[in-house]
Amino acid sequence: METILKLVNDANDFLWNTILLVLLCGTGIYYTIRLKFIQVRKFGEAWKTVFGHFSLKGTKGEKGEMTPFQSIATAIAAQVGTGNLAGAATALFGGGPGAIFWMWVSAFFGMATIYAEATLAQQYKTTIDGEVTGGPIYYIRAAFKGTFGKVLAGAFAVFIVLALGFMGNMVQSNSIGAAFSEVFQARGIKIPPVTIGILLAAVAGFIFLGGTQRLASVVEKVVPLMAGIYIIGSLILIVMNITEVPNAFRQIFIGAFQPKAIAGGAAGITVREAIRFGVARGLFSNEAGMGSTPHAHARAKVENPHKQGLAAMVSVFIDTFIILNLTVLSVLTTGAMSTGKDGTALTQAAFTIGFGRFGDIFIAVCLLFFAFSTILGWHFFGEINAKYLFGKKLSKLYSLIVLVFIVIGSTLKVNLVWSLADFFNALMVIPNALALLALSGVVVKLSKKFSNQK
Repeated sequence: METILKLVNDANDFLWNTILLVLLCGTGIYYTIRLKFIQVRKFGEAWKTVFGHFSLKGTKGEKGEMTPFQSIATAIAAQVGTGNLAGAATALFGGGPGAIFWMWVSAFFGMATIYAEATLAQQYKTTIDGEVTGGPIYYIRAAFKGTFGKVLAGAFAVFIVLALGFMGNMVQSNSIGAAFSEVFQARGIKIPPVTIGILLAAVAGFIFLGGTQRLASVVEKVVPLMAGIYIIGSLILIVMNITEVPNAFRQIFIGAFQPKAIAGGAAGITVREAIRFGVARGLFSNEAGMGSTPHAHARAKVENPHKQGLAAMVSVFIDTFIILNLTVLSVLTTGAMSTGKDGTALTQAAFTIGFGRFGDIFIAVCLLFFAFSTILGWHFFGEINAKYLFGKKLSKLYSLIVLVFIVIGSTLKVNLVWSLADFFNALMVIPNALALLALSGVVVKLSKKFSNQK
């Protein structure tokens, strides 16, 4: 197991320290400039697009379609998961507080990237067997014609099935299992993590069988509830330690450029590691540029592609600049970093310091909602690509394999699970980013065409 972990980590070092940093940040910066800082100019309009016609009644369109809110809820369900609780803590542990600054940077530029992803997903969506569908596989083939386009789209489909459907959902179940194991052990109760995995798989399987409509119906109700509960709890904890907030921001800004000047520098953290962990965990959290959420955005029933691009920016803002920051400030203001814990256990330690024995239960329950909603979203994204690769008949087999991986993931060590997820996430980014760059002219044209329409 240690040999496998070393091989995967070596591959991740190569991918994340060079190729992915350039592709992700470069694509975000490029789109930010070409779209004239659309994430700033159209920020207010983006919020109105999502919440201006808020409805939980669904849409009466073609099969597979969603309301703009359902599509955003599905996207946020996938984005707001362990990356916001366990992932933020892992970034703090591995890259120090400075990693959070680089998360912010990548998310800011990522808002322009995800605008492009959602716009292209809408522009190139299609209807197959009477069901609306879309995603990177379709705009990759639009960007690159012939055999190369087919191969690149096929590679992306394989990578996303492995990255999200299998490895990614192992991360989610692993984090849920770890969170509840921490709660049970603290109270002298012995319940194997695999038991949690089996229960998760059973509930997930029921929702999988209901298809897109059942998924949309569940996430549009669960996402606002789970986000609201966590935001309230985090704000209470931060207010309890309000005097430590300035120091938390000091650690973040100094740690971004001088890690050795703050606590954690003694562990050998460098600026390079802060950037690597910040960008990697930022991607795992908000998924901008990864090519996952366009599958949800493609199904939205909207006036034009530009509108859905604006709506997509809101999901990144909520994910990183609101929910993830609440986790970061909760950890830094309580001094939980001194516990030496990592991942979910670090976040639980912060809330236990503030709320006592109730703290770890609170995080376990929040993580259950967060990670479970991500399992639903990622299964959905992977299923679209499994159908593209193998046809509709084998999609049930894909769902069954996902359920098996959910159970397996609950039993594995956290380091290996996260490393595997990072590796396959990295492979997903490459074909998606290439298509985004190739189709930048289309995105700019659509943005100009619809921006001025009332």
